Amino acid sequence: MTEFLINYGLFLAKTATIVAAIAVVTVFFAFMASKKQAGKKEFIQIRRLNNKYDDMAMMMNASMLHKEGFKQYLKDEKEKLKEIVKSIKNGSQKKRIYVLNFYGDIRATAVSSLREEITAILTVATENDEVFVRLESGGGVVHGYGLGASQLMRIREKNIPLTVSVDKVAASGGYMMACVGNRIMAAPFSIIGSIGVIAQIPNFNKVLKKHNIEYEQFTAGEFKRTVTMFGENTDEAKAKFREEIEDIHLLFKDFIVQHRPDVDIVKVSTGESWPGTRALEKKLVDEMKTSDDYLLESSQDADIYEIKYVNKKSLGERMAFQIQRLFDKAQYG
Repeated sequence: MTEFLINYGLFLAKTATIVAAIAVVTVFFAFMASKKQAGKKEFIQIRRLNNKYDDMAMMMNASMLHKEGFKQYLKDEKEKLKEIVKSIKNGSQKKRIYVLNFYGDIRATAVSSLREEITAILTVATENDEVFVRLESGGGVVHGYGLGASQLMRIREKNIPLTVSVDKVAASGGYMMACVGNRIMAAPFSIIGSIGVIAQIPNFNKVLKKHNIEYEQFTAGEFKRTVTMFGENTDEAKAKFREEIEDIHLLFKDFIVQHRPDVDIVKVSTGESWPGTRALEKKLVDEMKTSDDYLLESSQDADIYEIKYVNKKSLGERMAFQIQRLFDKAQYG
């Protein structure tokens, strides 16, 4: 371990001159940004993932390589650093990959952060860059996930390549968002699909009648209200409600065909879900690969930045949010 520290120290000493100017500028701007963020309730947090992978490689090689091998590794890293500095001086710029993490719940609350993150990216991204979305969601409310899909469309409309990665699940509204991507990659046992619409509502009319409680409802407009929780639902009301659900399903299918024209929409829009390998056969996804594999591979040729919108909530807001999450989990599983 002592020998490793000595070699590592020499490596840092040799490269200090090369990176001094860059380091000073980086630290200065990071310090100024942190001062500004400290007093802010909301801000954009940026993390360069290349540094994470470089640190991992350094520690692994330090532990496994023999003395001469590790010296060669440090030498190679020094040469790579020189090339980076040279390219910066020449004004060349590597491709940038902006990573977003979307973890959806039944109410699609993560969309509020997603829209801010995408807005931030669109202020600097070019057509030579890429947006990479790690998406995990079993779906939820139509209007929430519809807005989420619309936010991703903003990236496509700027001709910036959009890649969506599904490591666990992209179902229903989650898949509605995923299908916007130029490319969808998925882990082999991820859950993909559930292209359907569901609505369920309890009805307490019989309970109210049993206790001689009358329920009255007044509307203007024939279909202002169709089915209700407390009144007696007529056949006409149920038929209208089914018609509305079918129309949403039709719009959902049309949206998928627009973005995935090779999909046999009749076969995949039954509400079923499939593991990633089966989803690939049905052309719901394009490639079997985890987000970890893709980002690690891409880190060799691109600068990778993880973008996160941070909104500092008060204690009361955080408690209310957690209570709502527990309620959603209990209600929808």
